[in-house]
Amino acid sequence: MDRTAKKELANEMNAVFKAAGVVVVTRNAGLTVAEMSDLRRQVRAAGARFRITKNRITKLALDGTSYQSIGPLLKGPTGIAYSADPVAAAKVVVGFALKNEKLTVVGGALGTSPLDADGVKALATLPSLDELRGKLIGLLQAPASKIARVLNAPAGQVARVLAAYAETADSKAA
Repeated sequence: MDRTAKKELANEMNAVFKAAGVVVVTRNAGLTVAEMSDLRRQVRAAGARFRITKNRITKLALDGTSYQSIGPLLKGPTGIAYSADPVAAAKVVVGFALKNEKLTVVGGALGTSPLDADGVKALATLPSLDELRGKLIGLLQAPASKIARVLNAPAGQVARVLAAYAETADSKAA
């Protein structure tokens, strides 16, 4: 790779880091091509990305971003998982690392907050942004349906009382 290609890659990675909500650093020791493809497929399905780059280029790409704290983690054969969703990348990578001992979560960062391996694992246990949105919508809709039931209940009761009076009036007239 020549110098201009390295600069282009560093600039591209810099833009990625500026747009990312979370970055997870992994160490991969001996993952096969099939295992790496499976990991990338799972990460992509979750709306995240996984990339293996040269540590030196990645350190250059970290300049000017909020993820400069992960620079010391970039030693040896590392991979970077990132996503705009603060949970997606961590959830998939931690899940894959639990099934495959060749991939180890080293740490990462959530915005300006650096995370160690345990922090990334804790982040992976949180619900995703889509799950939280679904729960919030459910919570917002529940009171509205309860209010509608409460408002309809008195009208139904009045209708039943009127029907009862009408029946008693009909029975007296007959």
